[in-house]
Amino acid sequence: MTGSHLIMPLVLGITIVGGAGAQQRPPILGVAHIALKTNDLAAARAFYGKYLGYEEAFSLSLPGGGIEMTFFKVNDRQYIEVLPGLKDETEDRLSHIAFETTNAEQMRAYLASRGVPATLRTLPDGNASVVIRDPDGHTVEFVQYMPESLEIRNAGRFLAASRISEHIGHVGFTVSDRAAADRLFKDILGFREVWHGGFTDDGPPNWVAMRVPEGHDHLEYMLEVRNPSPRTLGVMNHLCLIVPSVDASYKTLLARGMKIADPPKIGRDGKWQLNLYDPNFTRAELMEPKPVQKPCCSPFLE
Repeated sequence: MTGSHLIMPLVLGITIVGGAGAQQRPPILGVAHIALKTNDLAAARAFYGKYLGYEEAFSLSLPGGGIEMTFFKVNDRQYIEVLPGLKDETEDRLSHIAFETTNAEQMRAYLASRGVPATLRTLPDGNASVVIRDPDGHTVEFVQYMPESLEIRNAGRFLAASRISEHIGHVGFTVSDRAAADRLFKDILGFREVWHGGFTDDGPPNWVAMRVPEGHDHLEYMLEVRNPSPRTLGVMNHLCLIVPSVDASYKTLLARGMKIADPPKIGRDGKWQLNLYDPNFTRAELMEPKPVQKPCCSPFLE
């Protein structure tokens, strides 16, 4: 397993607002999962299972019944969740994203103290979750892994050697108003910018990497996206899988029979990457962890 967020820190909380009795924000450690909708579960299983090599750790019926969510295991604390129910071509494929926290109830209380409506609930897998909506209407969860949850009980299992990557490095989604997003993710939740880039060196940023406060994973703002088609939304609302070598991963995927439209390239961040698309156009970006040439637009911050 990789990623510093896999080690539970001995921290009770991070004080954000001053004064006696100030609410504390619990740590936010990294990406927990991304949940995606599909209208063809068999095709999604082929993409995430056969080609990307992830095992299905378990499936769950959602409250109300009739919809089964499938959990593809990336590592013991990160999953790709796929659920049927995509109704038509105009619907967003992104269901929600989730970050890991150490205390869901504390997160709910902290968010309430900052005026952010938040719902605390127990998930079907046994974890505690706080759910909010960001300024663009995206559903964002903060998940606390509970001792009796399916994830913790299955630690060390369903970790296939065939996994194309062992770590989700970031998730990204469209942001229409950066200032509004910053008020939530930066000012309230403590995310911080570590890089921004764009299609041109002197134009406005198209992407901003916002690192979680107590880990190395990040949320990527996808900016300057206007009236996106469903296919464009799939490109923007994406996940990034970290690999040691994009070239080696590319050859592995070709050997597994995957049809890949575009070969690897060096992105504007100076890193090798390979863009893959699931059957509903959601982008899974394979990326090496370090730049091989100077990034555009801004340096990477530690």
